Amino acid sequence: MQVDRESHWQNVYSTKAEDAVSWYEERPSLSLDLINRHLRETESSIVDVGGGASHLVDAVVAAGRYHVTVVDISAKALEIAKARLIECRNVEFFVSDITKWQPDRKYDLWHDRAAFHFLVEPSEQALYVDVMVRALKPGAIAIIGTFSMSGPQKCSGLDIVRYDPAKLSDVLGSRFELLSSVDHRHTTPWGSPQDFQFSTFKMMAG
Repeated sequence: MQVDRESHWQNVYSTKAEDAVSWYEERPSLSLDLINRHLRETESSIVDVGGGASHLVDAVVAAGRYHVTVVDISAKALEIAKARLIECRNVEFFVSDITKWQPDRKYDLWHDRAAFHFLVEPSEQALYVDVMVRALKPGAIAIIGTFSMSGPQKCSGLDIVRYDPAKLSDVLGSRFELLSSVDHRHTTPWGSPQDFQFSTFKMMAG
């Protein structure tokens, strides 16, 4: 049976505190390090896919360097982030399933921490890649973090797909060149370890 992802995530963010979900990070240090490694221009633009209530946008905005777009399927999750950033002018929020999002600009960097691995059907994965291609400038960077091959097989009660860099590269296809990857062990707020991999790609001119 296909899961109604929008209802699922609306319920999660409506019934749980921001720091009571397994993916919570007070400061997303690895994501920030990877972004800063690959973006150096002050006018660069970033899209954070599945960013929800994440504090990544806060940290990026605090640095005063980038324009940030946050896309998430849960309006409630984005309300939480908006409440923290109500006076920020260089942030946009879009409520959308990423496989259906219609980007209206081109971005320098695509960041996704633990959204892509919820797309378990090849057809949805293909739609995701199509959106990513349309959203990025040639030569842009894509940073995608997923559960690694030693990570959990479910998250928030939903099935996920685990990846290593080669498997992820195969799904993204020839438009994306794998630049680097790093293993990362996230510790949940209640002390459980979760193994991730973060792979960084460059979009080739098509």
